[in-house]
Amino acid sequence: MNGMLEGVKVLDLSEDVAGSFCARLLADYGADVLKLEPPAGAALRRLGPFFEDDPHPEKSLFFLLANLNKKGATLNLETVTGKNIIRRLVEHVDVIVETYKPGWMGSLGLGHDDLAELNPGLITTSITPFGQDGPYSGYEGGEIVEYAMSMIMSISGIQGREPLKHGGFQAQYEGGLFAAGATSMALFAQSVTGLGEHVDVSITECIASTMMATQTIYPFIGGVQARRRAEGNNFENPMLCKDGWIIVQAGGGATWEDLASFFETPELLEPRFANRGERARNGAEMDRIILESIKEREKWELFPKAAAARMLFGIVQTPLELVDCPQLESRGFYREVEHPVIGNIKVPAELFKLSETPYQLRRAAPTLGQHNQEIYVEGLGYSQEEFVQLRQLNII
Repeated sequence: MNGMLEGVKVLDLSEDVAGSFCARLLADYGADVLKLEPPAGAALRRLGPFFEDDPHPEKSLFFLLANLNKKGATLNLETVTGKNIIRRLVEHVDVIVETYKPGWMGSLGLGHDDLAELNPGLITTSITPFGQDGPYSGYEGGEIVEYAMSMIMSISGIQGREPLKHGGFQAQYEGGLFAAGATSMALFAQSVTGLGEHVDVSITECIASTMMATQTIYPFIGGVQARRRAEGNNFENPMLCKDGWIIVQAGGGATWEDLASFFETPELLEPRFANRGERARNGAEMDRIILESIKEREKWELFPKAAAARMLFGIVQTPLELVDCPQLESRGFYREVEHPVIGNIKVPAELFKLSETPYQLRRAAPTLGQHNQEIYVEGLGYSQEEFVQLRQLNII
């Protein structure tokens, strides 16, 4: 068996990170996924960074990572022939993943209800900033907007400063992850009932759902979670040592005496730091003692000692350190893939492990229209002459 989802057929119409990542997760565990792009290529191909800083449509690193294990073809959905081709393809697939504005697919006669008439078992997974309905459903979204609207920005950063957003495209990946999970549940129901459904994923709601514990503070006690203080709270703030940053969190099995021994600071055993209340009152002095103790120590020297002391301790790893991380290496997180344009490149691949149907890296992200011949001539039965006409008419 090539994967848990072997035999599942997916059309990936998405042009962004969230939808592409959702479909990639399905492909990673056995689904046969066809990335169907506009003739000029999905918008994600134009998103940097690019390999060797070359803004080439085959060198977007985001596109490369989000479309592993897929085949690729092109199709113009706004043409009559393109719409007819989608209707033919839909009869043979289980899932469509799309990230267009709510109602746009329906305006083409390709909405879920339209296509379900041709294939009652069809699952359509729609991923949008705010969902398919509601007063914000027609609004534009984006990474920072979704972070702001979901509340997580309000508790991120330092008190007295502007709210902060995490780096990268975490909202998009989170939306894609939730969508893949919801699609898998719909596939299970489909296997029992034979019926499909429309899976409506709001990225903002996905992020807001991670704030459930914080949200319950207000209705129960009328309070809100505060952002971190700039000083006097070093067990939440990153701390600078000789060669980088570390983070220490309260909890774990370490006692206060263990922490004093680890930092080599007997001053922390004085009465002014004897309990949590005293440490809060004398936080600035505690910060000074701790930071002074580590300024000439190296993070990789501290890391194993912290583990031995049963501390909750982390190193703020740089991109280079993450690529060389022995823990990720030991679990096969990174794999090398051969791309026809980029060449061999190391990519984050196995995101979670299944014991009986493990991850397989089967192919690199497709080049633009790479499998057009296979899909249209060998699959749908177009003649070679018709295939050329489809290209000339900008249908594929």
